[in-house]
Amino acid sequence: MATEQQTGTGGGDDEQPLGLTIASGAVAAAVVVPLLWLVKTALDVGFAEAVSLVTRPTTVEVFLNSAVLVTLVTAACIGLGVPLAYLTVRTDLPFKRFWTVVVSLPLVIPSYIGAFAFVSAFGPRGAFQRLLAPLGVESLPEIYGLPGAVLVLTLYTYPYVFITTRAALKSMDTTLIDAARTLNHSRWEAFKRVTVPQIRPAVAAGSLLTALYVLSDFGTPAIMRFDAFTRVIYVEFGTFGRDTATLLSLQLIAVTLLILTLESKIRGDERTTTGGRSGAPMPLGRWKYPALGFAALVATVGLLVPLGILFTWLAQGVAATSGSLAFQPEYAFNSVLVAAATAGAATLAGLPVAYLAARHPSRLSSVFERATYVGYAVPGVVLGLALVFFGSSYATPIYQTLYLLVFAYVIRFLPQAIGSLRASFLRVDPALPEAARTLGETPSGAFRHVTLPLVAPGLFGGAALVFLTTMKELPATLLLRPSGFSTLVTHIWTAYEQGYFGQAVVPAFILLFVSGLSMLVIITQEGYDVK
Repeated sequence: MATEQQTGTGGGDDEQPLGLTIASGAVAAAVVVPLLWLVKTALDVGFAEAVSLVTRPTTVEVFLNSAVLVTLVTAACIGLGVPLAYLTVRTDLPFKRFWTVVVSLPLVIPSYIGAFAFVSAFGPRGAFQRLLAPLGVESLPEIYGLPGAVLVLTLYTYPYVFITTRAALKSMDTTLIDAARTLNHSRWEAFKRVTVPQIRPAVAAGSLLTALYVLSDFGTPAIMRFDAFTRVIYVEFGTFGRDTATLLSLQLIAVTLLILTLESKIRGDERTTTGGRSGAPMPLGRWKYPALGFAALVATVGLLVPLGILFTWLAQGVAATSGSLAFQPEYAFNSVLVAAATAGAATLAGLPVAYLAARHPSRLSSVFERATYVGYAVPGVVLGLALVFFGSSYATPIYQTLYLLVFAYVIRFLPQAIGSLRASFLRVDPALPEAARTLGETPSGAFRHVTLPLVAPGLFGGAALVFLTTMKELPATLLLRPSGFSTLVTHIWTAYEQGYFGQAVVPAFILLFVSGLSMLVIITQEGYDVK
C-alpha cells in the first residue's frame, strides 16, 4: 500500500502520493470508460436518426411511463415511510421495537421476488382468485401494468424513507416542538413548522434511494408487463434494436442525473439537530388502534403475501418439469462464487480510492472518488448493455467470461466498499502509523500492522454488503453471464419466463436468507437503533 504521508488529520493536499494517485485514477477510469462506449455508440447512429428514434411516440411513452412510475412510487413511499417513522419514534405506539423491525423487513425481499409472488397471488387464475372462486368471484382487479408496478415497488422500497426519517427524528431535540406548542401552535402546525424542516434532508435522502431504485429496477416492470426504461432497453437489445437500446440508455442516465440534482436542491444545506433531548412520547389516544392497524396492514401485505405464496409452493412440492428447470446446488455455489470474487475485487479496488480521499483530500482525489459512484447510479441493465458493447469490441478475450461479469459487479457496487473504507480510514488517528514509522516500520509495514487492523471492521462490513447485493443483481447477470452459467437469480428468472413458478421457491428462499443477512449487516455496521 502507498506510504503514510505526514498529513496530520488527513487535510493536506499539497503532497499527493504518486503511486496512490495513479492507482486511484486507474480505478476511476476503469469505472467510467465502459460507459463512454454508450456515448460513442450513440454518436455512430447519426443525428437525424437519433432524433427520429428519441422523438417517436413509443420512446416518448417509455419516458412518460418511467417518470410517472418514479413519481408515484416515491410519493407513496413518503406517505408510508414518514408516518411509520413518526409512529415508532414520537408516539406511544405499543410494541414500538417490534414494529420498527417488522416494517423494515420488506427491504430484505428483492422486488422481483415480490412481483413474482404478487402475480402468483393476484394474477389471472392466481391463488386468491381460486380461493374466492367458490364465493362466485370470477376475476380480480388487473395486477399487471402501472398499478401492480407501483404497488410492488412501493412495498419493497418504502423502508429507505422509513429508516432515514426515523434516524432524523431520533436525533431531534423535542424541546423545539414543546416551544412551538407553548406559542399556541397545534400539533399539526408544530409538525409543519418545526419537524418537517428538520427531517426534510433525511426524507430527501430516502426518497433519492427510492427513486434511483425504481428507475434502475428491471425485474418488477418486466414481470408486471409495464414499459419502463429498463424493460424496453432489455427487450430492444434482445431483438437486435441496438440503436434504440443505446439511446434509451443515455436517456435513462440523463434522468438519473436529473433526480440526483433535484434531490440536492430539495435537501439544501439544512442539517438535523443532534444531541437534543427526547421528551415524553405523544399519546395517540383514540388513534392508537388505527395506528396499529396501519402498521400491521403494511407489514402483512409486504411480508405475508410473498412468504405465504412461497410457503404454499413449498408445501405443494415442486412441480414436475423438464430437467433443465430442476434446481441444482451449483446455482447457489455459482452465486456465492461470483459474489465472493466481487467482494474481494471491490475491496482491493476501493482501498487506494478510499485511502487517498480520506488521507489526502484534494480536488483530484474528490474527482476520483465521485467517478467511482457513476456505476452505482447507472441502472444494472444500462451497465450490462455498455459492457456487452465494450466487451465485444475492445475486450474480446474476457467477453462472455466470469471476468467480465465480476468486473460489471465491481463497477456497480464499488461505492459500497469505498464508503465503508473511507469512513474507517477517517476514524484512524494518523499519529498511530507515524508512531510505528518512528519505531522502524516501513511505510507499507505501518499500513499492514497498524492501519489495516484498525479499519478491518469497515473493510469486512463493506465487503459483506458488496457480497450480499451482488447475490441479488438481476439485469447485469442476465446480460453478461457466460453461456451455461446459472445462478440463483437466473434460475428464478428462467422459472418465471417458462411459467413454472414452483421451481423458483428454493432459490427464492435462499435469496431471502441472504437478504436477511444484509439487514443484519446494516444493523451491526451502522449501529441502527430500534429502541
